[in-house]
Amino acid sequence: MLALLTLSCHQKTTKQKTEKKLPRIAIAGLGIESSTFSPAQTHEEAFHARIGDSIFGRYPFFAEGTDVRKRAEWIPTLLGKSLPGGIVTREAYESLVEKTLKMLEENGPYDGLFFDIHGAMSVVGLDDPEGDLIKRIREVIGTEVLVSTSMDLHGNVSERLAQHSDLITCYRMAPHEDALESKARAITNMLDRLENGQGKPAYKAWIPVPILLPGEKTSTRIEPGKSLYAKIPSIEAQEGVTDAAIWIGYAWADEPRNHAVVMVTGDNKEEVTTGAEQLANAFWNVRNEFEFVAPVATLEESLKKALASNKQPFIISDMGDNPTAGGAGDVTWTLRELLGRPEFKSNEGPSLIYASIPGPELIEEALKVGAGGKVCAVVGAAVDDRFAPPLQLTGTIMAIKEGDRDAEVEVVVKIGSANVIVTKKRKPYHQENDFTDLGLNPRQTDIVVVKIGYLVPELYEMRGDWIMALTPGGVDQDLERLGYQRIKRPMFPLDKDMEDPDLTARLIPASDALK
Repeated sequence: MLALLTLSCHQKTTKQKTEKKLPRIAIAGLGIESSTFSPAQTHEEAFHARIGDSIFGRYPFFAEGTDVRKRAEWIPTLLGKSLPGGIVTREAYESLVEKTLKMLEENGPYDGLFFDIHGAMSVVGLDDPEGDLIKRIREVIGTEVLVSTSMDLHGNVSERLAQHSDLITCYRMAPHEDALESKARAITNMLDRLENGQGKPAYKAWIPVPILLPGEKTSTRIEPGKSLYAKIPSIEAQEGVTDAAIWIGYAWADEPRNHAVVMVTGDNKEEVTTGAEQLANAFWNVRNEFEFVAPVATLEESLKKALASNKQPFIISDMGDNPTAGGAGDVTWTLRELLGRPEFKSNEGPSLIYASIPGPELIEEALKVGAGGKVCAVVGAAVDDRFAPPLQLTGTIMAIKEGDRDAEVEVVVKIGSANVIVTKKRKPYHQENDFTDLGLNPRQTDIVVVKIGYLVPELYEMRGDWIMALTPGGVDQDLERLGYQRIKRPMFPLDKDMEDPDLTARLIPASDALK
């Protein structure tokens, strides 16, 4: 009997040893690109916060039955992602943070945290919100937990964010066609290190690079961005290197952390530091080669080229008020100029689509009269009226669509040969079905004007021709006009003749070594 009991105990112990205990990994993050040069403010509802298991729906690799889903016990807490916009109110930030911290506290302990952020959030009265957020999260989950941070390459990596992140990576493409791939890499790096017992990387090299450029000049579609980012895989492939990343940074916020950064993480000190220095120097050496990703001109010159073209559609980027970069999205200056042109006064004029302008008053009128009815109401400049006042539109309602996540309600107003898309709330127009769902055919339209900077892939493939117009707004491409007061100087290209900076790698202590 004793022998049987001994055998049974031995079998139970052996089974326990062979059973794989899955790591417990939390998911949390807030993401927005916030222009401090826009008068707009962003409130909590803009983040469309997902709570708990609904977070899985944002990531295909978290679908039930996937390898990633099976490799850990996942504890999704709060994930909020907003369209780019103005500075976030302190009340909104604190509310979202408190909810996150409460959920993390209730569901711990954890082995890891997937920290999914953008990296360019600005908050009223608070510098470096992402650094503040991860520090406060650390106070709840502890410093031993392995934190893997995923970011947009237009985010900012402060020293505090680098300190509290154990693994950190960002996109390697602009436009961000590798966004999901980059997030998956952040998760896989964390899972691998938890499973093999390596834990926190021994070294994190952080190099601030005093360059501040807009995304429209640093696209990886063209040189030198294309070749610069192509250097990352060879650095990452080095023995003892876990990840390598280059952040362009965010140009439309005036904070000390706004500048480029290079980071390399891993366990081999020499490879980590050397790799980071190679990337930082490569970036600095090509600083003068960055140019706009497409031809750039004034709106007047852009229209002249578009009207002379026989390629459909000729796309004009209304860059200064780009809501996907942090503009208010309601500057009426460009639309006023367009509708004032004689070419578009008649139904027989060149066909034009303008996407888009917020106008809740017009939306209300349109819902009353319905498609085919006439409408006369003001639109735009409710938030940013610095460049032009609200604009009165008088025209025929061609289409009404309700239920959009961002716009809520969309209306097409025909004015002469122009189809103006008016929205209840601001919305960027990126996909062909954004237009076709409204009964518009952009491919057979002479000129399409979008509030955007560089074209996202679907618009890029659709274009007959393309130009980026230097228009005013909260994300003005003329950085000299913005009037920075708080960024670190000297900074290229604002200080073109600055001396070469010190690009020596700075080793950031591990999160559990901080005092």
